[in-house]
Amino acid sequence: MLASLEWLKQYVDINISVAELCDKITRVGLEVDTVTQLGKGLEGVITGKVMEIHRHPDSDHLWVCMLDYGQGGEPVQILTGAQNVHQYDIVPVAVVGSVLPPSERNPQGLKLKKAKMRGLDSFGMLCSADELGIESKLLLPEQRNGIFILPENTPIGVDIKTVLGLDDTVIDIDLTSNRADCFSIIGLAREISAITGCPLKMPAMDVKEAAAGKASDYVNVKIDAPELCSRFATRVLKDIKIMPSPEWMQRRLRACGVRPISNVVDVTNYVMLELGQPMHAYDADKVAGHTLIVRRAEEGEKLVTLDGKERELTSAMITIGDAEKAAGLGGVMGGLLTEVTDETKNVILEAASFHGPSIRRTSRALGLRSEASGRFERGVDTIRDHDALNRAAHLLEEMGACETFSGIVEAYPEELKPAVITTTAAKINGRIGVNIAEEEIVAILSKLGFGVEAKDGKLLITAPTWRRDIDCDADISEEIA
Repeated sequence: MLASLEWLKQYVDINISVAELCDKITRVGLEVDTVTQLGKGLEGVITGKVMEIHRHPDSDHLWVCMLDYGQGGEPVQILTGAQNVHQYDIVPVAVVGSVLPPSERNPQGLKLKKAKMRGLDSFGMLCSADELGIESKLLLPEQRNGIFILPENTPIGVDIKTVLGLDDTVIDIDLTSNRADCFSIIGLAREISAITGCPLKMPAMDVKEAAAGKASDYVNVKIDAPELCSRFATRVLKDIKIMPSPEWMQRRLRACGVRPISNVVDVTNYVMLELGQPMHAYDADKVAGHTLIVRRAEEGEKLVTLDGKERELTSAMITIGDAEKAAGLGGVMGGLLTEVTDETKNVILEAASFHGPSIRRTSRALGLRSEASGRFERGVDTIRDHDALNRAAHLLEEMGACETFSGIVEAYPEELKPAVITTTAAKINGRIGVNIAEEEIVAILSKLGFGVEAKDGKLLITAPTWRRDIDCDADISEEIA
């Protein structure tokens, strides 16, 4: 699990060093594998605006650019051989004295000096994503070659590490299979809150529901295989505007190893990383009959997944079908025929809970693993499906990208009941081998989200729905320890 420290700090105040935080996380059973400082070896690169650009008089491939990078005075001359730069582009500028990290082009790194190219002075360098230390797999194809062009509203004269989130620290945590609740930013923030005593702040999930009409008028859902899917919930978005997601969201996605694509796709990935609930978005107008059915695939049924590959399915696999065809491979990957594209006008958002062992077998059989399948294999919090839908709709509304129809349309055959455990402080202390006051036991469990009632010398403890690994008093003792 890759976790951005900047993202974590949005939900819990972290007033200790990274080293101390990692030590405390590891001591409660969340082993820290590595700590990576993004932007390491990158110094002095700032944003600049190309005010003028013209061909070098003695070269058919060099360009002479006049850069304003917010330092006052006349624009500075910088030469480049890149062919994707245009007047008024905002670009990363390595000025004389800047330091670049090791990259494919400069394996040893580079300290910028004044240079002369075909008789003209160059007082810096325009940078590609590779030269900034950004992995190509985290970029769109058009961003991988040439200079890294920044959004037109990017301020100039600002440290590129701040602009691209390269001043962040990423903690890689090696999670055990039973701690599915920590496969998210909020889950880790909750643990850090309990460790440090700092309060947990939850993200905004309010939805305006400004679109005229009800979601139930536009989508029907059904579960034909309740043994494979315990809940399937949807929201419907109207008049969607497909555009790039905000730079702050792209920064966080890249920090956690996810490539930004478009606002709708990015929001579903963002919510999955933030809340631990995988999501999927369908082009509503490509869903036949506006109906989604969770069913077993037919033996030999074919589905082209979002990666463009045709898959042959078996009856052991979970399929999301519409009134005519398979529309997705439940819990693993969506189908190409209902993909959200630049032409999409209306969207159905899905948040569901699928059977983990079935997802694991499907992923292995097809050689197809995804961020979503990894979470379903461990188990997701069925009760929180609505939170994911509301958070996603909130984010897209906040971008001005859509209106939301009122209501959530779902199939939920059997309500999940949280585990309830009865124990005593004496049992807990006897198992741990220490003497912890009952009041402290109650406080610890409360910080972790457990419901606790102390009565007649006993503790009646209700496990939070995100802690599916808790089912006996030995598990409670482990939490206290």
